[in-house]
Order: sequence, then C-alpha cells, then structure tokens
Amino acid sequence: MTSNNLILERNIDSIYPSQNKLSTKLQDEKKLKIYLGIDPTSPEIHIGNAVALWKLREFQDQGHQVTLLIGDFTGMIGDPSDKTSLRKSLTKTEVGQNAQKYKEQASKILNFSGANPAKIEYNSKWLSKMSLEQIIELAANFSVQQLIERDMFQKRLSEHKTIRLHEFIYPILQGYDSVAMEVDIEVGGTDQTFNMLIGRNLLKVLKNKEKFVVTLPLLEGVDGRKMSKSYGNTINITDRPNEMYGKIMSIKDEFIAKYFELCTDFSSDQINKIKSQLNKKSVNPMELKKTLAYEIVKRYHDEKESKIAKEEFKRVFQQGEQTTNLTEVTLSRKILPISIAALAKKVGATPSVSAAIKLAGNKGLKLNGSIVYNPREDLSKLDNSETIIDIGKRRSIKIFWE
Repeated sequence: MTSNNLILERNIDSIYPSQNKLSTKLQDEKKLKIYLGIDPTSPEIHIGNAVALWKLREFQDQGHQVTLLIGDFTGMIGDPSDKTSLRKSLTKTEVGQNAQKYKEQASKILNFSGANPAKIEYNSKWLSKMSLEQIIELAANFSVQQLIERDMFQKRLSEHKTIRLHEFIYPILQGYDSVAMEVDIEVGGTDQTFNMLIGRNLLKVLKNKEKFVVTLPLLEGVDGRKMSKSYGNTINITDRPNEMYGKIMSIKDEFIAKYFELCTDFSSDQINKIKSQLNKKSVNPMELKKTLAYEIVKRYHDEKESKIAKEEFKRVFQQGEQTTNLTEVTLSRKILPISIAALAKKVGATPSVSAAIKLAGNKGLKLNGSIVYNPREDLSKLDNSETIIDIGKRRSIKIFWE
C-alpha cells in the first residue's frame, strides 16, 4: 500500500493550493471523495490516460472513495485543451459506444467490487438537465478575459484560426462536475489544469468548499509527441500483448526513464539506477526497453503473455521471421471495389482510413507481402481466395473472400 507521502510525491506535477495543505488533509481519518474525468472521445484508454487511473488506484488503496467520471455530455462538445485547431464534435451515439467500453478497460486498474469499490458516473446525469438559465448563471462567474488567456486560444488568435463559442463553455461545464459531485480532490493530466481549476473556483463560489487539484505529467507517444488519440500515437491498454510490446520497443530512447516512472511500479532507487545507466551510456537502451516492454505487458495482461510477446519480438524483429500474430476474417466480395486503406480499417488493421494512409506513408502497410505505396488505390477484382494485410511486423490479418 502506498503511503500518503508517496502518493503526493511520485508522478506528481503540481498540487493546488499546495502539497502541504493536501498532506494535512490526508492525515485526517475522514475518507475523501476523489475523481478523474475522461471524455470518451475514443473507444480505447491508452497508457497515458492510465497514469491518472493508477494515481486514483493509489487513493483507493488508502480507503478513499474514488470515482471515474465519464464525460459523455462534455465529450459531445469536445475539449479544446491543448488543441490549436477546432476539435471535431462527436455524436451522442459515438460517445455512448465509446463510454460503454471504459469500465471494462478501467477495471484493469481500479477495483469496482469489494469493500471499497470505485464508482462510475456520467456527467450527462446533471449536465443534460441544466436549463439555459442555469448555464448563464454559471458562465457569469467568469470573464471572457479569463477564458481567452489560455495558451491554445492565444495561439489560434495569432494564427487567425477559429475559436467557437462552445469551446469557452466547455471548461465551465466540466468544472461544474466537481460541484455536482461535491468532491474533495480531482486528479488529471497537466493539460487539464485550466479546466480543473475552473472546477475548484466554482466549488468554492457555489458550495464554499475547497477542492484540491492534483496534476500529473503527460506521457509521450511512440512518435515523441504527447500521447493522444488525435495523433494516432497511442499504446492502448487493450492492445494485444505482441502489439503492445512492439510499440513500447519503438519509443524514443529519451523517454525510457519517464516510461519506467509513469508506467511501471519500479521503485525510485531502480529508476535512478536506470537514469544513471542512460546518462553514462553503460547499457544498451534496447535492453532497457525490453525490460520496460516486458513489465508493461505484464501489468495489463499477465506474465505468461509478456514472455510470449518477448519471444515473438525476438523471433520477428531480431531474427527476421514472420509474425504469428495472425487474425483471420471472412468478407464478401460484394464490398469490392474498395480502397486498400478502407479495407484496412474494415478488418480492424487500423482504427481509421487516415491511420492506414499514414501507416502506408511510413512503409508500414503491406498487401500480400508487398509494401503499399498507394493506399487510396481501389481493389476491384481479386482472383485469390485470400488476402493478407500486414501492419508493420507486429500483426497480420488474413482475409478469406466468400
């Protein structure tokens, strides 16, 4: 069980109003209400999201009441945080489909049963019932100057890009979540600091209650940018073991230590040793990544699957053999003609057509053993009874044609 001091030290960026005040609060015998909010903008939770989920688990282990809040209402608006252009809004159906999968994924981390079960809430429960009068009253607590000071809005203004009115409303509605649940603490990534502080402000004004805000570092994805569903650079906690292992092996060397810190339960001494080895160049970074990949796959699957993934990586990437991670699907020829990119999405090789096009641009998409250079090319007639799509070296899909 993690001590109160360690909870407030490891993987923490900032604590508002202060670490000392929250430490004192945690010394009380009273159990606190703590939550993490996630908008279901994608069906998958990635290991960057999981950093906050693991922090929530630490609080749960201490006996506090933790809640995973799914922003099924705010998800339809679209969080402007860290977005330098207008974010595409999702439909109610899209958000609902994504939200349904979140509890199952989060259960890899949080306990939803037992003596102190985590709760699931949906912010449509209160936001969908708010009248226009109530929304106006909420908005009256903030000035346009406060909202437009956000870095991403300033950047858009300087680049003459559009800022929609609903993007100003988003942080106010998200902030109201804290009021509706009357929480003591909210945890989230540093990109959510502005939104979480809005909630802190509202809770103080409307309920005269102090909410602590705990911000956590953001994790970079496989391409070195912030891990984001929008960038398509995520390592999802539902990825197959082989795929997860391979993605972790592809991260940039400069993020190895950070991944050990945010994505494993290695001790501070172990992590300091790894940092020292990297600084002194006394170890091959690939060997550290093998350990890292093994630990993360074990965390979200099990040790047996992690060992298999390790051997698969060695066999395919280091010895050049064909992957055994093969999925078989059956399709009707009636879907022809179809572009290679659209086919890749249809069989689940990629999450979207654009992802297939991007993968092909990096020479990571193959059709029947040949690199796909034109993913928009239509497949109109196939003489073979089967087609194989390779996604990098980690995964293959065999299509049987009816």
